Amino acid sequence: MRNLFQFISRYYFFFLFLLLFILAIIITGSRQHYQQALMWHSANKIAGQLHQARDRVVSYFSLRQVHEKLLEENTRLHNQLEESFFLSDDSVYIAPDTIFKRRFTYMHAGVINNSITRRNNYITLNKGQLHGIRPNMGILTPDGVAGIITAVSDNFSLAMSLLHSEVMLSVKIKTTGHIGSLQWEGDNYRTAHMSYIPPHVDLQTGDEVVTSGLSAIFPENIPIGHITDWEIRRGETFYTARIELNMDFNTLSYAYIVKNLMQDEQEELEELVSPDI
Repeated sequence: MRNLFQFISRYYFFFLFLLLFILAIIITGSRQHYQQALMWHSANKIAGQLHQARDRVVSYFSLRQVHEKLLEENTRLHNQLEESFFLSDDSVYIAPDTIFKRRFTYMHAGVINNSITRRNNYITLNKGQLHGIRPNMGILTPDGVAGIITAVSDNFSLAMSLLHSEVMLSVKIKTTGHIGSLQWEGDNYRTAHMSYIPPHVDLQTGDEVVTSGLSAIFPENIPIGHITDWEIRRGETFYTARIELNMDFNTLSYAYIVKNLMQDEQEELEELVSPDI
């Protein structure tokens, strides 16, 4: 208690000044309407700025939750796409939901590792065997095909990126339907090449390239990119077209894992005549 009195006596003039200053503000604000209005205006302005700052902080920390909700909604929409279903009997029209069987399902996943500078690049995802993921499932993004899963653990999966020398994707030119093979040649992570285009095909700059649907891994009509130029290389009789990819692999942060529910059935059947396919 004695220390408290000593502290007050030591700073007596400061506390007296502070008390008189507060009383002056109160008296001024209560006696004059202009000063009172100005004081309330300033207080409201400061309070508004504080609320805006708080809202910005809250919005920033809620972005992850909003992002997760958007991924879930996009996954649900992917599962409703026409390409996710298989027309099993086009001669029966009893009810719309009896002639279609679901063929593809989708699950969203986060990208936790990704490379673009190697000859053979890989993508690591935060979903694995415990989530129903297995090898030979496809990876998509809103911009197109990202890769193919090659190995899984309980909680993670590893995929060969489209930027991998061993990935050859069956694609087609959307306007004409002509089919070819897409492969990355290692020169630029924003471009790939489509080969085996018949020379009679009338190619146009800007022609859109999409998945052909002939693969057991990816649905049909998934966007890939567009044609920028083409040539017939020495010793070949088909066009090879340069494709500018829609996807920027350098910004890949999440993806959708696509599962073909009929993949086993298709592959088992094709293995019976695999030398001829």
